[in-house]
Amino acid sequence: MYPILENLSQARILVVGDVMLDRYWFGEVSRISPEAPVPVVKVARQEERPGGAANVARNIAALGARCHLLSVVGADDAGRSLQRLLEEGGIQAGLHVDASIDTTVKLRVIGRQQQLLRIDFETAPSHEVLRAKLADFQSRLADCDIVLLSDYGKGGLAHIAEMIRIARAAAKPVLVDPKGDDFSRYAGATLITPNRGEFQAVAGRWRTEAELAEKAGRLRAELGLEALLVTRSEEGMSLFTEGEALHASAVAREVFDVSGAGDTVIATLAVLRATGASWPEAVRIANVAAGVVVGKLGAATVTRAELQAKLEAASHA
Repeated sequence: MYPILENLSQARILVVGDVMLDRYWFGEVSRISPEAPVPVVKVARQEERPGGAANVARNIAALGARCHLLSVVGADDAGRSLQRLLEEGGIQAGLHVDASIDTTVKLRVIGRQQQLLRIDFETAPSHEVLRAKLADFQSRLADCDIVLLSDYGKGGLAHIAEMIRIARAAAKPVLVDPKGDDFSRYAGATLITPNRGEFQAVAGRWRTEAELAEKAGRLRAELGLEALLVTRSEEGMSLFTEGEALHASAVAREVFDVSGAGDTVIATLAVLRATGASWPEAVRIANVAAGVVVGKLGAATVTRAELQAKLEAASHA
């Protein structure tokens, strides 16, 4: 066993964020519709997976760590499916039910192993349910090592600034996967993990690595962060801490689907930090984990065994 992976089962992560149900319709495309210039997909198979913050929780559980998930769903079939899938995945889920909304669903139509269409169904949760979730959050803080906030911009983290304040007052590190172009709501977090586009929308464009480091340092200082990780797709990822920058090149392999890779990165970081890994070590291993999931279809996970094999192969190379 790769030494740092030996104690992953001891990590306790509290995940809060926007959950959704990912539905996949798989089929064959053999003709174009006579009604419009679009392909006709004859659906042969359907699949459902937990998505959004629920996929983050799945990744944590796949690594063997303990995970509790807090979120909001509707009183509908999609919400019940999510609860069942999470239970089957060994994830403790506190899903608050809001009868006034529909559970967020992303329906993807896949033909010949390529995504042809995505249809989204979503409604923002009510204020009352969100306040109840906040109270639940406070009661569960003592039983976790790290708080992970997964913001998909669906309204489930309306009280995120208060959550960060409460968690830090309880001496719990807070990792945030951000959304949108206003990062001020994440002030006081331990780490945020914007992707390249998200970071650019907030900090502006850069032409050189030095300019990127300058912008990252400025944002990190403004928000009072311990660290900032910019995930850069085929360019790998860059970690910025006080006076230091670390770049991890993308793991070379065939990229099949990048959806959910950010979930894997922040989930792996949280588990490793909970077991005592340094930022550089956690980022290096999270980068390897991301290289595994982009080779899979849809929002996927990496198991501890898969990660172990990849790390061992890299050490022998």
